[in-house]
Amino acid sequence: MRPETAGLSREERLAQRLRENLHRRKAQARALASGESVASESQTKTDLSKS
Repeated sequence: MRPETAGLSREERLAQRLRENLHRRKAQARALASGESVASESQTKTDLSKS
């Protein structure tokens, strides 16, 4: 368990992960809207496994 999540209930940990995911997805959407190329995590993992 990560130190910052120690002592949190399961519900609080899930809420924290959802917030982190939302922030990440919003940042990706902003980057795509501004024309930047953003690789998803799954594409990055696939590309690394091909090497």
